[in-house]
Amino acid sequence: MAQLNVEPKKSSPWWLWLLLALIALALLFFLTKGCNNKSDGLTNSDTTASTSTSVDPLTDDWNTIDRTAPAAAYDEITDKDIEVRGNNNYAIYGLEETLLFDTDKNTIRKGAEEKLKQVAASAEKRFANGEVRIYGYTDSTGTASHNKQLAEERANAVRTWLVTSGKIPLDHTSVNPVGEADPTATNATASGRQQNRRVEIIVRKSK
Repeated sequence: MAQLNVEPKKSSPWWLWLLLALIALALLFFLTKGCNNKSDGLTNSDTTASTSTSVDPLTDDWNTIDRTAPAAAYDEITDKDIEVRGNNNYAIYGLEETLLFDTDKNTIRKGAEEKLKQVAASAEKRFANGEVRIYGYTDSTGTASHNKQLAEERANAVRTWLVTSGKIPLDHTSVNPVGEADPTATNATASGRQQNRRVEIIVRKSK
């Protein structure tokens, strides 16, 4: 009878298994890190896109503007519907919403163009090549998100008019849709809500 010589299986060295485990861990680490970086990139991109549709940041802080500045009398502003406040460094041109837009609309009324022409001419006369920011305000009727969106659409409509018809450089302008967040009067009365629905165009000297 033939004798079979069966050799026992050779086990792999322990260090080979350790090496494979370390390689697997390293691959897992780099894959996880790559996914996190990709996620962060999308978040930053989305945030930038969102910001660019509303406030286009300029180099300086607009919070230094005194919103309670005293009334100013400009010879070129003959329309009594345009409220002007400010000093030698900046001017705040205020217009009630009903003068520029129909109720809950974001298209500038034809009758409002003459008022915006006076604002653009005054801005050029007193603050040539200055910086312009358009603030949109609403009352508290409706949801806060709707009011914020409407304020942004209206501010952008004014911005577009000032750039295309008022000849103000696009890169000198920005918008800030405030919505219902900063009322000047109570929202409990009709007259107060009317005061809160407004657009303010702030023009300041170029830095």
